[in-house]
Amino acid sequence: MTPRISRLFLVCLSFPYGLPAQVTFDRLVNAEKEPGNWLTYSGALSGVRHSRLHNINLQNVLGLELQWVYQARSLEKFEATPLVVDGILYTVQAPNDVVALDAATGRVFWTYSYTPSKEARLCCGRINRGLAILGDTLFMATIDAHLVAIDAKNGKPLWDTVVAKAEAGYAMTHAPLIVKDKVIVGTAGGEYGIRGFLAAFNVNTGREVWRFYTTAGPGDPNQMTWAGDSWKTGGGSIWVTGSYDPSLDLIYWGTGNPGPSHNGETREGDNLYTDSVVALDSSTGKLKWFYQFSPHDEFDYDSVQIPVLADMPWRDRNGTTRQRKVILWANRNGLFYVLDRATGEFLLGKPFVEVTWMDGFDEKGRPLKIQGKAPSKEGTLVFPGNQGGTNWYSPSYSARTGLFYIPSWVGYSTTFVKADTEYVEGQVFGVGLQRSVIPGSNLNGRAAQNFRRPDEGFGAIRAVDPTTGKRKWEYKMNDVTDAGILTTDSDLLFSGGREGYFFALNARTGALLWKASLGGVVASGPISYTAGGRQFVAVSAGSSLYTFALRERNR
Repeated sequence: MTPRISRLFLVCLSFPYGLPAQVTFDRLVNAEKEPGNWLTYSGALSGVRHSRLHNINLQNVLGLELQWVYQARSLEKFEATPLVVDGILYTVQAPNDVVALDAATGRVFWTYSYTPSKEARLCCGRINRGLAILGDTLFMATIDAHLVAIDAKNGKPLWDTVVAKAEAGYAMTHAPLIVKDKVIVGTAGGEYGIRGFLAAFNVNTGREVWRFYTTAGPGDPNQMTWAGDSWKTGGGSIWVTGSYDPSLDLIYWGTGNPGPSHNGETREGDNLYTDSVVALDSSTGKLKWFYQFSPHDEFDYDSVQIPVLADMPWRDRNGTTRQRKVILWANRNGLFYVLDRATGEFLLGKPFVEVTWMDGFDEKGRPLKIQGKAPSKEGTLVFPGNQGGTNWYSPSYSARTGLFYIPSWVGYSTTFVKADTEYVEGQVFGVGLQRSVIPGSNLNGRAAQNFRRPDEGFGAIRAVDPTTGKRKWEYKMNDVTDAGILTTDSDLLFSGGREGYFFALNARTGALLWKASLGGVVASGPISYTAGGRQFVAVSAGSSLYTFALRERNR
């Protein structure tokens, strides 16, 4: 193994409020009862990204002012969602530096710097989306596929486990998930012909406890969904964090697209368990059920989005209404879904953007693909485009409003087949081409009929009634969005976009209430917390972390 070098910079050894209390797993399970903290990537293991804080409200949100800014040393994309524990904020500046700050003032306490291997290969930037915490230990997944445990009190590394080979194209960019005494991570790298997997590691030792492969190989009853040995290089990467239901003891995780991404001829079949949600037993990693959103995907519609868990009354087909445990899911393929999270039963599927690759579902919830909608040498235009109707950015669900909020991207792509190259470990493997073409530019006759003049496209926050899939309102942006969404108990919604604006909307109506220009792309999920008796809202933009609170007279 190539030697690693870790550097520890201790700026200050004392916390102003005393040492934070240990974060037990019981605290994580009941995170929604601690709205002053932000203990997991999504704020709670359910993935709802909703805060019960309400001091900042519809009446006083105009009084929000910038309180402090943390300027990262790196100019890489800042996509991390911070954790906040008892007045201490922990975040990751790309690619893999962990920083502990005073959540009230931004004062830096310590920085742990990890130097990734030069062998790290990433398709989409040297990024990290956040941390997990249990006890006094922080956990970080690195871009060279290591899992590192760090002492939250002083930033000292505790253990370092190699999860996969960076030189083979494996990487990790998402925040880990804690379930009981295990820390769970998965591997990205689908563009390099990896075989994706989720794995659980003992929080004390870093030793692997179980592993679940996202491409069905020998011994799996769904291996026949892959032609020949295509499962070996079939992708199914993991690059966004999953969710957990303690009442069912099930982990839910979204999986990436199959590879090669735009040429399915060499991987005939549904290609399970790519583009799916998998429900796994937390103790063993055994598959309990799955649902595949995009069988035999050829449009790069990764299904890595956050599984949002909710309990709500549901009207069955026979007209009976009963309380159900459901998963709410806005998928990159342009469809909003509701699934029963105990069984995986398909309950609802509706487009939330324009969709042209399918037209309805069969009785079991399998999408009915439109004949001829596949990448071609001439180019095939499809809605939504390559970036999807949404992507990795987090949605939110508010039980107060009963609405599900989707950071949406309205647009399309023209997709071309690329002749697949032979698989070579660590090299890009059969990635296709997407672009928009103006009719008549370099085309004529029959080929020109495959294209239409591109719309500029736009981003939007779309509020959906999860019981029907119908849109209730839309807040349209001039540019596309990369930002997640936060809702609060005061019926506020916070989000942003590539234009560099951070804004607050009325979560019931979509009306714009407050807006700030941050001077950089907002490509992270906002959070809210309390420190020093005040409610803060924080978000990363550009290469900085910004925090806002009310003017003193408006508190």
